[in-house]
Amino acid sequence: MEVRARAPGKIILAGEHAVVHGSAAVAASIGLHTSVSLRFPSPSDNDDTLTLHLMDVGLDFSWPVGRIKEVLPDSLNSIASSPTTCSPETVKLIATLVEEHTIPEAKTGIASGVTAFLWLYTSIQGNKPATVTVSSELPLGSGLGSSAAFCVSLSGALLALSDSTKVDSSQEGWVTFGEKEQQLANKWAFEGEKIIHGKPSGIDNTVSTFGNLIKFKSGALTCIKSNMILKMLITNTKVGRNTKALVAGVSERKNRHPDAMTSVFTAVDSISNELASIIQSSSDDDDLAALEKEQRVEELMEMNQGLLQCMGVSHASIETVLRTTLKYKLTSKLTGAGGGGCVLTLLPALLSATVIDKVMEELEQCGFQCFIAEIGGNGVEVCFDGQS
Repeated sequence: MEVRARAPGKIILAGEHAVVHGSAAVAASIGLHTSVSLRFPSPSDNDDTLTLHLMDVGLDFSWPVGRIKEVLPDSLNSIASSPTTCSPETVKLIATLVEEHTIPEAKTGIASGVTAFLWLYTSIQGNKPATVTVSSELPLGSGLGSSAAFCVSLSGALLALSDSTKVDSSQEGWVTFGEKEQQLANKWAFEGEKIIHGKPSGIDNTVSTFGNLIKFKSGALTCIKSNMILKMLITNTKVGRNTKALVAGVSERKNRHPDAMTSVFTAVDSISNELASIIQSSSDDDDLAALEKEQRVEELMEMNQGLLQCMGVSHASIETVLRTTLKYKLTSKLTGAGGGGCVLTLLPALLSATVIDKVMEELEQCGFQCFIAEIGGNGVEVCFDGQS
């Protein structure tokens, strides 16, 4: 039996950094996915190993099932329907399995992801032999939620072939999880994210699981259904950034200028709320009304970017993207932590393919990586026996 699962990445449309200080923020799924294939061997295969293929980084891992039982004897007692946190002691035990493989120094960050894989796999499927293959359209470490998409798609695949979910395996093509299955996959994915990141917010895995858009403020998450088509050019500057240092820098600036920065955060809160209202407002067939909504989104993105610059989280690479897209009268803003990372550019519905090609060519000449993706699509989906 084989199943594939895919889960989308995410962007922050509005509110990054300010959300830490009580403002609302809006996140959305994007049409770029991480996919996981899970295949159990047939008895005739005589295969008694758990194998993990990470296609995008060119790394393979395999463990005899007996070795996993030896290191993690309690994994036989796990219950897929009851997500549990991996204890620090168990993380250390799993690390011994990971360390049995040589990971190149340039890719040592992958180790925490492999640890999360082993925890999720053994917790949901126990000690069965299997082959798991992972591939992704998302660049790693760029702020597009690649680790959450990995944890969500992995959880989706594992749960789809467990007794804890009810998914119709006879359906052809990609099948969306029901709400109960989504909730379970989201909880397991969050446990994987905790292994990778320590104290994640839960926003990335929630967006990846449920899709569409989410507004969040002071720990409360609200799902938003989009009633307009938004297409973005996502530019990866390939500039690494230190998220903790950027967040700390904004807090320090607030301490130095409390009144001014409070006004900045209040303005961002208004932008996030208005953006959410526009996106979920009912859409008529009137082209003029749709165009007006698009223009309002552009203006809010422009204002948000200006406020992010006020917070001190822009970067020379981001400013290069802004200048380049502005030449074509397009609106852009950073997404996520800033200091590099990715930049969003709204692609209006009436924009010609020729202009889009020119913009992408110019950005790629700067050494950047470009993607085009629709915003607010489905969350985790599964497909059985290679159908799609």
